[in-house]
Amino acid sequence: MRSLKSTLALGLACSGLALFAPQAASAQQAPLSAQDSDPRVLGWMQGFPSPEDKIITQPDSVYFSFPRLRWSVCHLREFLPTEEISKGLGAPVPLPYFTPDELGQYAKEIDALTFMPMDGKEPMTWAQSLDANYTDGLLIIHKGKVVYEKYSGCLAEDGKHAAMSMTKSVTGLLAQILVAEGKLDETSLVRDIIPEIGSSAFATATVRQVMDMTTGVKYSENYADPKADIWVYSAAASPLPKAKDYKGPNGYWEYLQQVPADGKHGETFHYKTINSDMLGWIISRVSGKSVTELASERIWRRMGAEQDAYQTVDGKGVPFAGGGITAGLRDLGRLGLLMLNEGVINGKRLFPAEVAQRIRAGGDPSKFAGFPTIPNGSYTSQWWVFHNQHGAYAARGVHGQTVYVDPTAEMVLVRFASFPSAANGRIDPTSLPAYQAVAEYLMAKE
Repeated sequence: MRSLKSTLALGLACSGLALFAPQAASAQQAPLSAQDSDPRVLGWMQGFPSPEDKIITQPDSVYFSFPRLRWSVCHLREFLPTEEISKGLGAPVPLPYFTPDELGQYAKEIDALTFMPMDGKEPMTWAQSLDANYTDGLLIIHKGKVVYEKYSGCLAEDGKHAAMSMTKSVTGLLAQILVAEGKLDETSLVRDIIPEIGSSAFATATVRQVMDMTTGVKYSENYADPKADIWVYSAAASPLPKAKDYKGPNGYWEYLQQVPADGKHGETFHYKTINSDMLGWIISRVSGKSVTELASERIWRRMGAEQDAYQTVDGKGVPFAGGGITAGLRDLGRLGLLMLNEGVINGKRLFPAEVAQRIRAGGDPSKFAGFPTIPNGSYTSQWWVFHNQHGAYAARGVHGQTVYVDPTAEMVLVRFASFPSAANGRIDPTSLPAYQAVAEYLMAKE
């Protein structure tokens, strides 16, 4: 059986944190191609019973190491406990589509689009970029209608896929809704809402600083360092039974109560997942509902969702607000439409327009650094804002997950992927220019 430390880290990684195993492997040798690593080609979990060398289990397999992750991203609830984000009993509201012939023409033209990757070496087609980024599902909506839809790898149209850190954007959206409705004061200190936070560094941060990840808190996700904070966090968050001699924090929230300071609040953006879990605690306390209940009540039940989503939980049943959601491709398309249409979908207003407007405006770019593929970007309410010529912004998750909203092109693009490396910085060079190319194509098509 693999070590408990590795198992715990993988459990966190599969829910949206950085992942060490695939990156280490990719540094040694080139990974299998998208076609060769397709879980159907490799035969993972096929047959009755499956061959012993094709079984992926928890906790005695590296279920989130490449290429196993290409199957696991569609099967997380088989490894970890989860809580449902219910769509309710109402019938789904179908997304509008063009005719089959029109969709076929769109697909042909989009697949043939060419763009120049950030490295500037040679052009790439849209179809080539899908394989280069190990795409499992891709949905494009333009002016309210689906113009492109494709499934691959472990994903089918009735399947669900790990959203990874796009979960943060759902958490941030819920917080921004509460702020707009006057139920959450973004200037309040965390300790005024969560007195139990005690002397943690989070105590003196404002809600807005938590929302924008400009807190001065100590937290390292360097998996190469055996003393990194991630190991304490992963042990606390693991839903597996604690060892008899375990003396650390139990659960996400107990961990947050002992976070030390590192710098001053409000000065610089630092992407640290513990901010998302702190925000999840804040909105749960203010609303009186778990983040899964609130996401169901305010979004999934009201947007005409096709499928229930689900979210991983720690050993105390607290949902992982920083990366635990798994959902359907089209339902995340609906989430994107809500943002594009400033809170309106299917003729109904789900939240005030100022919610989406505030997120689209972005954070302070002067506090945002260290992301070469997003040179002019910012981060606010747990959303990435590009400040490009189209005013695009996105929910993003490791291994290539994206809900990309382009207001100028009136486009929503959703991608599920299982790229071998967790780092989106390796995917952006062949993704962000591709998104811009398809946006310009759709605008020209008009």
